[in-house]
Amino acid sequence: MTQTLTKSFLQMKHDEIEAEVNISTVIQFVLLGFSALPNLQGILSALFSVIYMIILTGNCLIILITRLDHTLHKPMYFFLANFSSLEICYVSVTVPRILFNIWTQDRNISVLACAVQMCFFLMLGTDECFLLAVMSYDRYVAICNPLHYPLVMNSKKCTQLAAGSWLSGIPIQIGQTCWIFSMHFCNSNEIDHFFCDIPPILKLACGDTSVHELSVYVVVMVVAAFPFILVLTSYSKIIATILRLPTAKGRAKAFSTCSSHLLVVFLFYGSGTITYLRPKSMHSPGTDKLLSLFYTIVTPMFNPLIYSLRNKEVIVALRKLILQK
Repeated sequence: MTQTLTKSFLQMKHDEIEAEVNISTVIQFVLLGFSALPNLQGILSALFSVIYMIILTGNCLIILITRLDHTLHKPMYFFLANFSSLEICYVSVTVPRILFNIWTQDRNISVLACAVQMCFFLMLGTDECFLLAVMSYDRYVAICNPLHYPLVMNSKKCTQLAAGSWLSGIPIQIGQTCWIFSMHFCNSNEIDHFFCDIPPILKLACGDTSVHELSVYVVVMVVAAFPFILVLTSYSKIIATILRLPTAKGRAKAFSTCSSHLLVVFLFYGSGTITYLRPKSMHSPGTDKLLSLFYTIVTPMFNPLIYSLRNKEVIVALRKLILQK
């Protein structure tokens, strides 16, 4: 009996020491990414390269024409240029790393580099949420209070709203990233994802992560749900105002200025909310990657097309730019 207890005690000590060793040795992670598709690495490399170039080219064109064409020197296009700049930064946090991993087949990433990538991704995602809310507010003032629009949305106010959107995510997401990476990682060092995101990182943590999961839900409610409510409030009032317009032509013109923004809002918020508000038990690597691809790469690729093809002023400005060249 004594020998059995002694053996059990020694085994427990051995397991504790082994766990501590595992915790201390996790100094880098391995981003598995798309390593499960070895025969498609060349195709994936070409696909992500083309998508990245489309995103950069499309958003740079929007920034260029909103600066060069004086007819686009309006608050709506000022915010659109900020949104395009934000999209370039947003995709540049993840896509170059994906391409590096595919090209070199070196999937190692240090804990610090992983934390930095997550922090910038979350900060820029938060900035995008608030900027979309600001853009909806701009449309609300333009359609519901057109006479006061030049006074309310003056250059100083626009600059303050844009700066607030860019800076809003910094304190929140730095705090959240530090909170997540204060955990010990002992389950594995393999991240079954193509970038350092919260759900796959939490899977590697030792012990109970329920407090950290709760903190993620709270932060998502603050940085995503709150701006989304502002967007819905703005557009409910916009739609009510549009329906009261006397002519069908006026209603069509008002809807056309809002439909592009509304489409982008639902694409971004829809996939992002599903990812971060699902319970941990419902997360699976395949589903997480698919949803993440949608809101990190696919949506930013379509945004320039949505804003340009559905906006006559942007199309006219783009034509003038091409003809001048």
